[in-house]
Amino acid sequence: MSATSMPPKAVGKTGPAGVLPGGSGAGVSSERSAQLRKQAKRRNLASSLGFHLFSLIVLIVILYPAVWMLMSTFKPTNEIVGDVSLIPHGASLDNYLTALNGIGGVSFWVFVRNSLILAVASVVGVVISCSLAAYAFARVNFPGRNAFFACMIATMLLPFHVVIIPQYIVFNSLGMVNTYWPLLLGKFLAADAFFVFLMIQFMRGLPSELDEAARIDGAGHPRIFASIILPLMKPALVTSSIFAFIWSWNDFFGPLLYLKSPDKYTMPIALRAYVDQTSTSDYGAQMAMAVLALLPVMLFFFAFQRQLVGGVATQGLKG
Repeated sequence: MSATSMPPKAVGKTGPAGVLPGGSGAGVSSERSAQLRKQAKRRNLASSLGFHLFSLIVLIVILYPAVWMLMSTFKPTNEIVGDVSLIPHGASLDNYLTALNGIGGVSFWVFVRNSLILAVASVVGVVISCSLAAYAFARVNFPGRNAFFACMIATMLLPFHVVIIPQYIVFNSLGMVNTYWPLLLGKFLAADAFFVFLMIQFMRGLPSELDEAARIDGAGHPRIFASIILPLMKPALVTSSIFAFIWSWNDFFGPLLYLKSPDKYTMPIALRAYVDQTSTSDYGAQMAMAVLALLPVMLFFFAFQRQLVGGVATQGLKG
């Protein structure tokens, strides 16, 4: 048979796999893709539900003590100690009234005033002294700067309990026991290395060209610190203020060690006064005062929450 008598080939009538266009191959492929997408969506939904369920369980475990304390403020003392139920049987505000009346002849508002004095004074001392010390370490070149900085960092590794007895002997010799000076003197002397280190790290992230431009205009270190560095340090200052306020407000060991008169007691010491191992303990009033003591801290935190998060987040920025 000659080449001219061969039947012509069907060109362009089949696909790559020999499947005719419009056949069942394209439909099977699209159905398979849809099934895979549905399976992936179901897996993602199952993993998301599992994650949220686990997070909810963890949240319940974490919040249960706080909810138990809040519910206990509405219970009498015998139900707090002997009853494991969370919901009070007969809710009342007697515990709050007892807490507001104070204890030991001292009003509740006296404890609040004392705590506020220490907390506000601690914030002022930390902001002033630690910012000045941080500026010296970050911007001023002086002999022994690295050695002093290493000593400051070493104090962060020194436990507070190691220096309790020497500090008490010194303050007792100076006649400062039963006053607020032992609790505040270190705040005004930049003794809190954590806040100094935090501000140093923030200052190192500020451009040094700002200092050089100010020096060209004839500004010295006091003018540079007050007019340039301090306004730019607002996030670090707010962060340090929040931590200083909360730590001072919640401090228990320091006031317990140095304060002897009930009219100088702070809120944590007043909470301890409701529990007496030798006589009747009023746990209901203690729980109510604990809730009242938490309110200023929570309000202070929520008022400056954005500045706190911003200040902590900017510690890792440079330039």
